[in-house]
Amino acid sequence: MQHDAHAHHDHSAHEDHSGHEHQGHQGHQEHQGHHQLHGKVSWSMAAKATLHCLTGCAIGEVLGMVIGTALGWGNVQTMILAIVLAFFFGYALTLRSILAAGVDFKTAFKVALAADTLSIAVMEIIDNGIIALWPGAMDAHLDEPFFWIVLAIALAAAFVITTPVNKWMIGRGKGHAVVHQYHH
Repeated sequence: MQHDAHAHHDHSAHEDHSGHEHQGHQGHQEHQGHHQLHGKVSWSMAAKATLHCLTGCAIGEVLGMVIGTALGWGNVQTMILAIVLAFFFGYALTLRSILAAGVDFKTAFKVALAADTLSIAVMEIIDNGIIALWPGAMDAHLDEPFFWIVLAIALAAAFVITTPVNKWMIGRGKGHAVVHQYHH
């Protein structure tokens, strides 16, 4: 691409550019990468974003269940802790990658919230819903294969259902499309 031709391009026809205050060639490259994601999202890209969220959710849920069980908590308290930790670890994984790109914490935190909230929420509704509704799953113990089988099925279902949600969000410049701006 010729830089001279691009420098004279009229940007007034573009949509709102709030958040793109930085100027210069690098800022424009990031903006161009952002626009290239709109509408051209592969299932692979959506699956990778979903897997990223699912990893944090799974870590948080298992840790929450282990802690709740060790403390002798009931099902509801343990499930609440597991959900809170799922969000925490989901956001933490995204924060880690954005901070590694040199972004300040406040901006990285906002990006993580924007990128992961809907994805994690959908996953948590699906997998906890399956566990809550599966006969006997809430009463299964961590040392029983039944518990782990149901958890695996619930997480797999959450992945399958959340992937199209992430594809839709990325295609509209939301969700993990926001994170991709910082990975150049």
